[in-house]
Parts: sequence; structure tokens; C-alpha cells
Amino acid sequence: MDIFERFKTAARADWDSYVDHAFVRQMADGTLPQPAFREYLVQDYLFLIQFARANALAIYKSRTLADMRKAQSAVSAILDVEMDLHVRLCARWGISAQELEATPEHAATVAYTRFVLDRGAAGDLLELNVALSPCVIGYAEIGRTLLPKISPDHPYAEWIGEYGGDAYQEIAANARAYLDDLARRFMPANRFDELASLFAAASRLEADFWQMGLDAKD
Repeated sequence: MDIFERFKTAARADWDSYVDHAFVRQMADGTLPQPAFREYLVQDYLFLIQFARANALAIYKSRTLADMRKAQSAVSAILDVEMDLHVRLCARWGISAQELEATPEHAATVAYTRFVLDRGAAGDLLELNVALSPCVIGYAEIGRTLLPKISPDHPYAEWIGEYGGDAYQEIAANARAYLDDLARRFMPANRFDELASLFAAASRLEADFWQMGLDAKD
């Protein structure tokens, strides 16, 4: 069992509240109201800006070139892949990239992103990556679970295909292996409970982020 699986096991209720949230279930069966998805998508664009900053912080926290390159590749995946998906999807509803950037951040967006940045600033490279991992690896798990259930005309096929597809699955698998490597280097046995609590808190904030979208359905 790798460290990510151990964290999931220790934080099972919080993890399940995130990956099995009503937002995810409704997205899977195509009943998620479009206003809910749009609200989520716009806020997730703003969320990714802050997550790019968090991964840039990981470059600063790194002590080796190998670690710096890992963080740099994560920044590139966010800025050059994920954010482009959001721009494409939002353009279908007449929302430009400029409008996306000008949208105020929701409280749920601020809560999670600043939590990650704060823990990363105060802690070490491992702590920062633990805080990031529910987002990075969790989206791959959700996408992989949902992908076999959808048809090409599913209303959220492009989002599910992006996160369930091979390219993102590889990004998440690399992030998972890297987290395991960091744990071997920087996590003594007596630190597990502290980091598992951090993982649980990040998972709860992910669930709150879904709920923010769901609350905007009316």
C-alpha cells in the first residue's frame, strides 16, 4: 500500500465525501444542472491559478534539481493543459478568458487554495504535496471511475474524458509515485497522523468546492 492509499484509508469518510459527492454523481449520470457546472468551472479556473502558484512554491521548497523539475512539470500541466480545457468549455457559454480572470473568487475557492499555500509556505515539500494530492490524484480517480459510464453525447463528456484519459492519468500516476518518494525521504513514522489529518482537511475542502458548484444550480 503506497502512502496515498494509506492517507485515503485513514481519512476514508472525508475522502468519500469528496469523490462520491452529489456533484460527482449528478455529473456522472448527466443530471447536473448546467448552471452548477458553469459555476464550478469558472471557479476552478481561478482555483488553478492559485494551484499553479502552489506548485511554483514547490520549486522554491525543493532542494534538488530533480524535485524542481517535478514541480515545474506540474506548473506546466496546469497552465498549458488544464486551464486550456476550462477556457474551451467556458467559451461555449460565451465566457471569455478575460471574463474568467476578472470573476471574483468564491469563499470555497479562497478557503482551499489559501489553505494549500499556507501549509506549503509553513511546511516542507512533503507537506505541500500532501495538501495538493487530493486535487491532483483525486480528479484522476473520479475521471477513471466516470469514463466507462458515459456516451459521446454525454453533457460532461469532455471534462470526464480529460480527467479519465490517458494523458491526465499519467500525470496523476506520476504525482502519486512522487508523493510516495517524498514520504520515503521525509516522513518518519511519527509524522503519519499529522499528514493524514492534513490530507483529510484537503479532502473536506474539495467536497466544499463541489458543494459550492451545486449550490449555484438555481
